[in-house]
Amino acid sequence: MAAPQRRSSREIRVGGIAIGNGHPVSVQSMTNTDTRDAEATLAQINRLAALGCDLIRVAVPDREAAAALKTITRRSPLPVIADIHFDYTLALAAIDNHVAAVRLNPGNLSDREAVGKVAMRARAAGIPIRVGANSGSIRPALVREMMNKGLEHDDAIAEALVLSALRECEMLENFGFHDIKVALKSSSVPVTVAAYRKFAARTDYPLHIGITEAGTPARGIVKSAVGIGALLLDGIGDTMRVSLTADPADEVLAGVRILEACGLRDASPEIVSCPTCGRTEIDLIGLANKVEEAVAEIKAGGRTIHLRKIAVMGCAVNGPGEARDADLGIAGSRAGKVVIFRFGEIVGAFDPAEGFEYLKMEILNHSKFVSE
Repeated sequence: MAAPQRRSSREIRVGGIAIGNGHPVSVQSMTNTDTRDAEATLAQINRLAALGCDLIRVAVPDREAAAALKTITRRSPLPVIADIHFDYTLALAAIDNHVAAVRLNPGNLSDREAVGKVAMRARAAGIPIRVGANSGSIRPALVREMMNKGLEHDDAIAEALVLSALRECEMLENFGFHDIKVALKSSSVPVTVAAYRKFAARTDYPLHIGITEAGTPARGIVKSAVGIGALLLDGIGDTMRVSLTADPADEVLAGVRILEACGLRDASPEIVSCPTCGRTEIDLIGLANKVEEAVAEIKAGGRTIHLRKIAVMGCAVNGPGEARDADLGIAGSRAGKVVIFRFGEIVGAFDPAEGFEYLKMEILNHSKFVSE
């Protein structure tokens, strides 16, 4: 099945990554280290890059953090985006220390002149600004105004998000700044999706998508998959973040998997596994987790896996057929054994531990370092 047709949008660049205008959707995360600790921040950035992160955002709460950006931007494998709130001078310092973009909420800067100074400095540096409206920070009076016009509560919030973002963009455009990316986020999936659809229909700005304050992985991944997935299948979205109360690694892995599920990033390989049932005579759950961990470990080691699909199946009902359709497959059989398939052919039956090691060896045999 073909990937969704992407919305037409203007192109910007964040470091070496092109965004908008049909370029691949980029996965973004945010470090949760103390930005003032450059070494710890760089260690986390390197770990996230190995998992498939494309862009990284770091908090810049004070002057010391802004100064640390000089080291971080020089050594980071990913373009670094400075997250700025309230103090425009921190944005100026971040730009001077070579960040690839600035995340700015003009709504948090009461001084219009300050916004203009950031816009002019960013334009001189040739970097974009991402502006955003969040449902938690939009003016209640604007929501009431929308409801007085007859909109239901959620529709009023969505429309208020759109109007807030448009005003922020207009402010930057009035300063002659046009390299803008926009986010419109709510913790409500329906509100977020409605806001992005409205905004996408009215403008050509590239869009950063996500569900804000989505929660812990158990809930947040589901909310993000539904909201981000709906937008991606509509062709909306140029960068994305799965916002979780968790290790940023969980955000990156979830983001990559959402893109894979939407047909917007090659899984390399796709891993399929069946649900458990009373016929299963092996530890299918443990085996499936071990296969996923092995693939992630191999990729994190800098290798590309040249396999289309790996199947991990529990019993003889669908197992052999699904495993044969895969490049590599492992399927449970009677007496607690597993059967290994390789490109449609049976290799043999093994004890589960032995079978897993054989499968892992085959995955390694079909992988190469990126530089090879």
